[in-house]
Amino acid sequence: MRSVRDKLGRPLEIPVEPQRVISLCPSQTETLLCLGLGERLVGRTRYCIHPADQVSKIPVVGGTKKIDAALVAELQPDLIIAEKEENTQSDVEKLSEIAPVYVTNIESYRDALESIIELGDIVGCLTTAYQWKEKIAQAFARLSPIPTPKSVLYLIWRKPYMAAGKSTFIDSILSYLGLQNIAHSLEGRYPTLDKPENLFPEFVFLSTEPYPFTEKHIPELQAIWPEAAYFIVRGDYFSWYGVRMVEAASYFQRLLRDLSGADSGMAAGRASWTEPR
Repeated sequence: MRSVRDKLGRPLEIPVEPQRVISLCPSQTETLLCLGLGERLVGRTRYCIHPADQVSKIPVVGGTKKIDAALVAELQPDLIIAEKEENTQSDVEKLSEIAPVYVTNIESYRDALESIIELGDIVGCLTTAYQWKEKIAQAFARLSPIPTPKSVLYLIWRKPYMAAGKSTFIDSILSYLGLQNIAHSLEGRYPTLDKPENLFPEFVFLSTEPYPFTEKHIPELQAIWPEAAYFIVRGDYFSWYGVRMVEAASYFQRLLRDLSGADSGMAAGRASWTEPR
């Protein structure tokens, strides 16, 4: 056994190389499998859907906000990996009676890179973890942020409208792309827009998850922000950290090209599909 502290500062005793791991966060599940955890990953949530060919063989223990502790116990894990934002404190406390629960906390691009190394360390796949971290760093280093900063509002929900705000991975990515997140100044990490008419974004990003925004939602938003340019953006690339960030970087480069060519006055009401041309 070895002594570690998770990202909440909780002391844990975990196996040197755990053999039965359960992951409760989709991004972390995908990352762990790509690190080479393979058959050692014995449990996941129903939202852990990537990589599809591997997760289909792994038992489901519930959703990210409601874990079936009895199912977890049956799988006899020697390590459970949770995420502060994705999983509830009550579930973490309950599951801690079954096995050590390592909680990650991703709020930025830097956190995401550090988390890959931390995960690689605690499951015994450290060399591969460093390789993935380097791939991501190189992919993001090739990005060219939008030359003229634009204000953006990133919507994650409808009825009520909610946005990605400060201290979120999404906010960090927007900043990396050279965009000014106007929800950053609002209260809370995912603020509800009580008075949306008081915000004046040049770009409005409509995320495909968790709410599945499409172009059909744009007309109702134009009534609030008639001068904005609208883009349907892939929520997984903006909110899934870990190994998915490699392909996300290529997506961001194409999106940045579209954004750089979009004058907010000329592009008002225009929408980009989920995969920019």
